[in-house]
Amino acid sequence: MTNNPGCREKLRNLLRERAFRYGKFVLTSGKESNYYFDGKQVTLHPEGAYLLAKIVLEKIKDDHIQAVGGPTIGADPIVGALAAVAYLEGIPLKLFIVRKSPKDHGTKRLIEGPALEPGERVAIVEDVITTGSSILKAISAVQEIGCRVVKAIPLVDRLEGGTEKIRSLGIVVDPVFTIRDFGL
Repeated sequence: MTNNPGCREKLRNLLRERAFRYGKFVLTSGKESNYYFDGKQVTLHPEGAYLLAKIVLEKIKDDHIQAVGGPTIGADPIVGALAAVAYLEGIPLKLFIVRKSPKDHGTKRLIEGPALEPGERVAIVEDVITTGSSILKAISAVQEIGCRVVKAIPLVDRLEGGTEKIRSLGIVVDPVFTIRDFGL
């Protein structure tokens, strides 16, 4: 892995070009906003997925993280990109997705992916944090099986209270960007 500030700047430019829409929007939280951040326009873009995976791996390299995952659907492409890049770089990680609710058939799992073990150190990823409700549900699901969530890494923090809620649980929040990085 390289600690390349150029990766971050390239990712910021992709986000500026592809992920922001301006107008009147109602967010998942019910709040109104004059802009909308659609992270999937970048996390599902080949270059964006690769750059974000490199940055996330850099952010967890000294934390002894054993598993990385997050809430569907924001975390899905991030986790997929991490799987490929971690493999190429020889970094052993368990990767997972937390469903909105358990499957009602088959294994009836809430957490999809390799089985997480009690005591494992986990990082949670997400495309955007606003109020933090979806990432907090994912954190709770992982903690319920005995894992230790030590870091949350959103692609963008809208700075609307979610980060403070997560930090109040003793979890480090290390966003790739905040909304201020885009002049908003």
